[in-house]
Amino acid sequence: MRAADDERPPFLEAPGLAAFDGLRHGFFGREGGVSTGALESLNAGFGADDAPANVAENRRRIAEALDLNDPGRLLSAYQVHSDRALIVEAPFGDERPQVDALVTKTPGLAVGVVTADCAPVLFADADAGVVAAAHAGWRGALSGVLEDALEKMTRLGARREHIRAAVGPCISQDNYEVGPEFVARFAEEDPSSAAFFRKDESHGDRARFDLSGYVARRLMRAGLTRIEALRHCTYGEETRYFSHRRGVHAGEIDYGRNYSAIMIAP
Repeated sequence: MRAADDERPPFLEAPGLAAFDGLRHGFFGREGGVSTGALESLNAGFGADDAPANVAENRRRIAEALDLNDPGRLLSAYQVHSDRALIVEAPFGDERPQVDALVTKTPGLAVGVVTADCAPVLFADADAGVVAAAHAGWRGALSGVLEDALEKMTRLGARREHIRAAVGPCISQDNYEVGPEFVARFAEEDPSSAAFFRKDESHGDRARFDLSGYVARRLMRAGLTRIEALRHCTYGEETRYFSHRRGVHAGEIDYGRNYSAIMIAP
C-alpha cells in the first residue's frame, strides 16, 4: 500500500506494473477523501448519490496521487456490464461512452474504472506504450470484455506476449454466494468455469464463486502469461474498500465506488 502524502489518498500497486518507470497506476479504495456517511470517504463514482463537489475533490486527489495535474484527464466510462472496450485519445468530457474498458497509448491520459465488488483489471505493454483498464464483473468477464480490451490493445501495437495484467481488489470467493441459476449460466456459456465454483454445504444449492480466479483464467486463455491477482476482498475489508454487496446486506441504500487507473507517464 502506497502511503498517503498530504492530501494524496493511499493506493495499492501491482509489483509487475510498478516495475516500469514509464507507467503510473493505482488501485484506490475508500480512504483519503471527503465524502460522508455510507460513501465515506473517497467515493469516485458519479453514479452514487453524492455531492458532485465531493466526487470532483476525490477524483482531484486521485489524480494528484498519480502525479496527474489535470483531473479532467482521469477517465472512466459509463459502465454497463458490457463486453465492449473503447480506444481513447483524449478526454471525452461529460458525455461518457457506455463501455466497460478503456484503452489508450496517449501519454498523460489515465484510463480507469470504478468498482464496488467487480474486478478492476489494469493492463500494460510498456514496450509498445499501450495501457488499458477493464471493469470485469461476472457479466462482463463471461461475455468477453477482457478479450475485447486485449484486441483493442493489439490494434494499437501491443503484443500479447508483452502485456502484463493485474486483477485488483474485488469480492472474494468466501463472500461471493451465488444461486444455482448463476452456476448453470456459466456452465452453459463457459464449461471450463466449474473449477471456480465451490459448493456451499451449509446453504443447500448455493455456491461460492471465485471472480478473481476466473478473470485470471480468462486472461491466461487469451494468451497472457504475466498476470497478477492482488487478492484483496472488497466485501471483507470494510475500512479499506467500498462493497455493493456488503451495503445491501447492511440495509444501506447507496454505496461508494473504488477507482483504479493506469497511464503512460507524460
